Amino acid sequence: MVRYQHGFSLLELLVVLFVVVIITSMVTLTINTGNQDRALETEVRNLSDVAAYAIDEAQLSGRDYGLLLRRRIADGRAYISYGWRERRAEGWREPEVAADVFAERAFDTGVEVELLLDDQSVPEFAGDDDNRYMTPQVIFYSSGETTPGALEWVDGETGDVLWRVEWDLIGRFTLMPYGELPPELDDAA
Repeated sequence: MVRYQHGFSLLELLVVLFVVVIITSMVTLTINTGNQDRALETEVRNLSDVAAYAIDEAQLSGRDYGLLLRRRIADGRAYISYGWRERRAEGWREPEVAADVFAERAFDTGVEVELLLDDQSVPEFAGDDDNRYMTPQVIFYSSGETTPGALEWVDGETGDVLWRVEWDLIGRFTLMPYGELPPELDDAA
């Protein structure tokens, strides 16, 4: 009687190992892309929330607030940061109240930010010089009005719009993933 051994050949084991490596790589890429997407969404929502706070603070304090976008360079890589300014008698300065809320923040280096202002030419982003008191591009007036416009976050490699935030004259913000209204808001429009 002949006895056969049951098992896997080396070739079968290599094929299974190759399939496992491919699946693991795809999952890792998906997770990393998801983390970057979530980080950008968090930053966009933070900017929108702080802008709403700036509008309220401007009306309560009677002082104008502004959003200052800056093009920065660190370690040979360019990125966009944003900070907040308060108009005082001596000009635009960093806000005196809520320093942690109004702290300067930066966007991911792989993302381009485009500012679009209604019926106005868009001022250049401030450079990376040491002038901390530059005039902001978007102003939230103490009267409750805002410079109307939009910000778009664009993938630096593909040119695809990742996020778009629009606001009107009275500071109502609309957040649009991929530059499109969410279905629940699109139906209402």
